[in-house]
Amino acid sequence: MGNCMSFQPSCDATLDRAISVLCSKGYIGNLKKNLRDLQRETEDLRAIQDVVKNKVAREKIKHRHMLKPVQVWLTRVESFNTRVDDTLSTSPAQLQKLCLCAICSKNVCLSYNYGRRVFLLLEEVKKLKSEGNFQELTELTMICEVVERPTRTTIGQEEMLETAWERLMEEEVAIMGLHGMGGVGKTTLFKQIHNKFATMSGKFDVVIWIVVSQGASISKLQEDIAQKLRLCDDQWTRKNESDKATEMHRVLKGTRFVLMLDDIWEKVDLEAIGVPEPTRENGCKVAFTTRSKEVCGRMGDHEPMQVKCLERDQAWELFRIKVGESTLSRDPNIVELARKVAEKCHGLPLALSVIGETMSYKTTVQEWEHAIDVLTRSAAEFSDMENKILPILKYSYDNLADEHIKSCFLYCALFPEDYEIVKESLIECWICEGFIGEYQVLKSAVNKGYELLCTLIRANLLTEFGTIKVGMHDVIREMALWIASDLGKQKESFVVQAAVGLHDVPKVKDWGAVRRMSLIGNHIKDITQPISMCSQLTTLLLQKNGLDYLSGEFIQSMQKLVVLDLSRNDIIGGLPEQISELASLQYLDVSYTNIRQLPASFRGLKKLTHLNLTGTERLCSIRGISKLSSLTSLKLLNSKVHGDVNLVKELQHLEHLQVLTISISTDSGLEELLGDQRLAKCIDSLSIRRLNITLDVQLRPIYLSLLMSMENLRHINVTNIDVSEIDTNENWRKSKRNSSGLHNPTVPYFFTNLSTVGIVDLNGMTDLTWLLFAPNLVKLHVGNSEEVKEIINKKKAKKVTG
Repeated sequence: MGNCMSFQPSCDATLDRAISVLCSKGYIGNLKKNLRDLQRETEDLRAIQDVVKNKVAREKIKHRHMLKPVQVWLTRVESFNTRVDDTLSTSPAQLQKLCLCAICSKNVCLSYNYGRRVFLLLEEVKKLKSEGNFQELTELTMICEVVERPTRTTIGQEEMLETAWERLMEEEVAIMGLHGMGGVGKTTLFKQIHNKFATMSGKFDVVIWIVVSQGASISKLQEDIAQKLRLCDDQWTRKNESDKATEMHRVLKGTRFVLMLDDIWEKVDLEAIGVPEPTRENGCKVAFTTRSKEVCGRMGDHEPMQVKCLERDQAWELFRIKVGESTLSRDPNIVELARKVAEKCHGLPLALSVIGETMSYKTTVQEWEHAIDVLTRSAAEFSDMENKILPILKYSYDNLADEHIKSCFLYCALFPEDYEIVKESLIECWICEGFIGEYQVLKSAVNKGYELLCTLIRANLLTEFGTIKVGMHDVIREMALWIASDLGKQKESFVVQAAVGLHDVPKVKDWGAVRRMSLIGNHIKDITQPISMCSQLTTLLLQKNGLDYLSGEFIQSMQKLVVLDLSRNDIIGGLPEQISELASLQYLDVSYTNIRQLPASFRGLKKLTHLNLTGTERLCSIRGISKLSSLTSLKLLNSKVHGDVNLVKELQHLEHLQVLTISISTDSGLEELLGDQRLAKCIDSLSIRRLNITLDVQLRPIYLSLLMSMENLRHINVTNIDVSEIDTNENWRKSKRNSSGLHNPTVPYFFTNLSTVGIVDLNGMTDLTWLLFAPNLVKLHVGNSEEVKEIINKKKAKKVTG
């Protein structure tokens, strides 16, 4: 009985432990079900695995590689499959050990461990399936290798190449632009920069070269870049611009890329395309070429490098290579003629290459002489010029904003080769031709003209010579003449025979078709023959001809003539009476001529707005000029007609006058002129000479207040003047406050627009401290003024600034 009592507690404890084991997580009781679930879930996982592998394999062809998380997942799945196969291979034997309706086992420990393994594998397969739902499987394989782009032989670009490369490689330079006129060799230089990346390794992940060209859209640029990045598949083509930008940004972000954009015509919106902003921090670079300096600024490069034409020796070397030694060695004279032909190209690589190749089979002296004649007379007629050179350059013209600026550009072709055009005169002609638009205030129109001029300069269609003049490259000029003649179809619309040695007015088949004519810089002494039906001519440029006689019959038929330039001619006989018949004339320039008087009929030019009589040292009088009711600009500087009281009174009748340049030689004339506030504000340039002025203390403030009324004064020259020393005391400040109502506690600037001062033969002054009141002074000339010991006197300057 004692044995029974000892068995019972032991049996109960063992049973409890067995039940606990059997019920724990159902490892044995749920074994059959877990095995079925494990097998089914594993089959699903392997199906997902196959899909992932197939997608990765397909995208590998597109040079995309597997993302790291995908690779880790596939490795885990492979390991899992091996363990599942091992586990399932023993499942029949394990199931045979089950008893008591499969809720118990003949070997509880072994079945428990096996059931637990199945259970854990089932949990793992579910997790692997959920982790296998990847949004992206692969990413672009960045191609570090740069395949060299083919490029032609270059001459004279070695220094430019090194300069551009060094700047691009600077850490702080993320965006670099190269600008220059068409055909100057920007793309060739750019290819050389691209090819230098082939010698590098490891610094950049990918170098992308894209030819942009005119009118390229965001979508087109995205497509071109995507092709380089091998993003273009069926999925890519179904995306919109925004989604493509997101995809491209994801691919490029975190990589060091170089994006090279050749031939851009406007700002490229990198953000809209999907290109991450290049910065010093991410080490990425964006480089581009353009014909417009303005585009460089819009892209973010405010100090771009200009690709310039070749120097003379470099140009000859390129031309010599294109022609070939076999041709040049045919005759000793050919070499010298070839040099002349090369000079006609003015260093433009495109012209040197095309014309050099054309001349490579010209083996006689006569052929070379003929080539020079054609290039001198009308280069557009030269073989291949109209097909291979001018159309390329024309793209720059086509890209100009509107017809007005295009007209401004074409107008510049009226001037001779290598001619330096005065900006101010050019803009005045533009205004009169109607290219600027309608402005009541002349200064506003001039400012608009300067804006258009700067646009042409930034577009590399004009070249700036200092601050006063511009010029046009000769090949660009030929392109402009070609366009102006309707691509050579209407050559008589623009008759330009400038500086070609003419002694007579050229013969024109149809004068009625002539719109503009330029005969600048020839040897035409007189023009007597009448011209009939010259009804469409608006501009006639005859300056620098030595012309001493102009017949009225020649000009009387020009009813639409707006601009007439007769400057720098003798014109001993004066202007003909028939000039009054030029009913549309707005601009007349007879500066630096020997004209003695204006004809009585002159006052009939009711539309005349610009009259230039500068340097007419024999002109005695301009009586009756007050009848020119539309006159807005009158230039009399250095003319024999000085600003005396009578002249000033006549000028007071010119109600629309806004610009006046004049010489003064009498005290009364000066005071009369400057005493009229309206006229004083019109003065742009003033020459004071041969005066005898004594400025005592009482008169000084009055005199200064008169000068200060010239608020638009830009240039002043004083010659042969005796004045008492002008000090900079408080009277200057008082006169400034009294005249303008303004008070500057530091320096009271009187002459804010004054930029040029010339002083010759000045007596009575030891310094020029008064120049402190001209803050924008650019040029100062002092000559033959021995009493002037210093420009700025420190003590006087202290009074001014104190």
